[in-house]
Amino acid sequence: MNSAATHNRLAELRLVAFDIDGVFTDGRFYLSDDGIESKAFNTQDGFGIRRLIDAGFEVAVISGRRSAAVGKRMDELGVKHVILGTRDKGAAFDELISNLGVEAAECAYVGDDIPDLSLLEKVGYSIAVANAVGEVRDFCDYTTKAAGGYGAVREVCDLVLAAGPETTR
Repeated sequence: MNSAATHNRLAELRLVAFDIDGVFTDGRFYLSDDGIESKAFNTQDGFGIRRLIDAGFEVAVISGRRSAAVGKRMDELGVKHVILGTRDKGAAFDELISNLGVEAAECAYVGDDIPDLSLLEKVGYSIAVANAVGEVRDFCDYTTKAAGGYGAVREVCDLVLAAGPETTR
């Protein structure tokens, strides 16, 4: 796809959604003997998310796992649409965009593994992180240079913001 067509598709986005494990993180999580989970998040990714929100984009996370750490981090970043523990990411996405009055073509999703494909197939712009499995990378419109947990989220935010002026969507 040529650069102008990509720019136009990015400029029409109103919602950018992300998986968590392998996208916001490097895919690892730590589990203590007491069953307490912890994850590492990249601060530059967080700044990118804040810039997207400040520019008027809807931002969502949709993950198959439940995690108190994720809920806390997304709350700190001001992410209003946090869907955790869903077995069907595609159905969760459909409900979200219906509630927001947004068309699937106006959405991007960032994923890394097979469970993300059902959602990646629905959006107007599909993005894989550099460390995504081959099937996901092969399917997506764009693959980040950075790996999940190492600046991939920030790269996506910068890409989307560069496609148009910072205006309220």
